[in-house]
Amino acid sequence: MGAQLSLPWRAVGQDPGQRLWSQGTKALTPIDLLRLLLRGPSSTVLAEEVLAKGLAGLCHLDMNRLLQRGFDRGNASILLAAVELGLRLARARLPERQVLNRIGLVADYLHLRYGNPDQEVMGALFLDLQLGLLGEEVLYRGCLHRTVVEPRLIFKKALLCSASSVVVFHTHPSGNPAPSSEDLVFTRRLVAAGEWVGVRIVDHLILGHAGRWVSLQSRGAW
Repeated sequence: MGAQLSLPWRAVGQDPGQRLWSQGTKALTPIDLLRLLLRGPSSTVLAEEVLAKGLAGLCHLDMNRLLQRGFDRGNASILLAAVELGLRLARARLPERQVLNRIGLVADYLHLRYGNPDQEVMGALFLDLQLGLLGEEVLYRGCLHRTVVEPRLIFKKALLCSASSVVVFHTHPSGNPAPSSEDLVFTRRLVAAGEWVGVRIVDHLILGHAGRWVSLQSRGAW
């Protein structure tokens, strides 16, 4: 008989509820935590199914995908609510810090929200004078050509929320965050346009897979 596949977060031994009481939440694996959220005899199977692509995959679930995987509406609703709470907690950390000095924190947040998508995603974070977060918006999803997202759209959104600066981001579904020549040309156009309207481009982040990202400002793109 072949060896059983073992996931690094597979639940083992003691019931997760008992382990939570005796050792605390930090002793629980992701599978354990999901089992506590989900109901029914198939909770372990459902938890392992939803974590098959790792924790980052939780951020891209929706009701239809969960129902297709065998979840009932109750379990699907609980899981989606828990994921949304986690994302809001991650976002709540951003306004307390100067984004310019903590760009790695911004990249971590964006990976939670938009990492590993099936499509390319482009968006922006709109910042105040102290570089606190005023707003966030996805500007485009799909097979992205930079000519689709005009700089004026980004700056229109920035002016509507009284932002003084912007962090632009987009994802590379290929997994490789290295900038293309098109990325560089678009970013320089964006920076030049920002100088005209008085909105500074703080950075342009490209997100790849497995937590990888590239800061074009740090790369000296402008």
